[in-house]
Amino acid sequence: MRVFSGIRPSGDLHLGNYLGAIRQWLQLQEKEECLFCIVDLHAITTPYEPKKLQEQIKKTAIAYLAAGLNPEKSVIFIQSKIPEHTELAWILGTITPLGDLKRMTQFKEKSKKYPKAINAGLLNYPILMAADILLYLAEIVPVGRDQEQHVELAREIARKFNLRFGKTFPEPKALINEKAEKIMSLQEPTKKMSKTDNHLSFLGLFDSEDLIKEKIFRAVTDSGSQIAFDPKRKPGLSNLLNIYSIFSDLPIKKVEEKFRGKGYFDFKKSLANLLIEKLKPFRQKQKEYAKRTVFIEEILEKGRKKAQLISQQTMTLVRKKIGLSI
Repeated sequence: MRVFSGIRPSGDLHLGNYLGAIRQWLQLQEKEECLFCIVDLHAITTPYEPKKLQEQIKKTAIAYLAAGLNPEKSVIFIQSKIPEHTELAWILGTITPLGDLKRMTQFKEKSKKYPKAINAGLLNYPILMAADILLYLAEIVPVGRDQEQHVELAREIARKFNLRFGKTFPEPKALINEKAEKIMSLQEPTKKMSKTDNHLSFLGLFDSEDLIKEKIFRAVTDSGSQIAFDPKRKPGLSNLLNIYSIFSDLPIKKVEEKFRGKGYFDFKKSLANLLIEKLKPFRQKQKEYAKRTVFIEEILEKGRKKAQLISQQTMTLVRKKIGLSI
């Protein structure tokens, strides 16, 4: 089966990105045909620094490789290097009801977060995402829970296109990592972890040992001292327990037992040490790849060529279907 997914180059990758998306990618690349994109066109829908965008794109490519993506098993490329993404997005926009776009939860959330930067690109974000997916005739889209609504819209758009112009696109399905969706902000544990928030709110995949310690010890917990999982009454502590459970491969009940009779300090100290140990290989690989600029560029160019072959074939068919070519 063909798989497509991507991450915006809008900041350092965090645990939520890794657990919610990339860890699934690593499993999928072993058995499926995978395309993993750096979605830089999506990144410019919210405020960003143009002079830093290329640096962010490079850092994201390095992060993909450092996290374990294998360019011999997956196609890794930059979205904006394939013009067919925007061409298909325009075409799909002509069959997508405006009301569907206004109902998108992420549009509402981003509009609140950036009230002075509400733009048509932000509204049309889901159409471009649908184009990203459908351009490669992808069947599986590994995403976080927050993107599930967008994948469902892509399914609806594919269905509408097929009904109007004839069978062209498969109807993609979202692949959700149920456990990873619970990774929340360290500072506001009722919100999901986001790389665009305060740097203390997320755990970066390549954070230094000192920064990991600082973020964990300054993470918001709750009143009381008992180490117990209770998302409603103790959202901060429950979030940290979930992270501990994932990286220790222990059920949350076992983690609770391990820290029975101990306080938050002991728990946080142990969690920080655990993360330092588990994330060390990522930090080492990131430093190695950061020195291999030419190698990174070669991988992205090789990925572009492979992705463009597929995208051009799809668009040749789409143009014929809608009457733009014979």
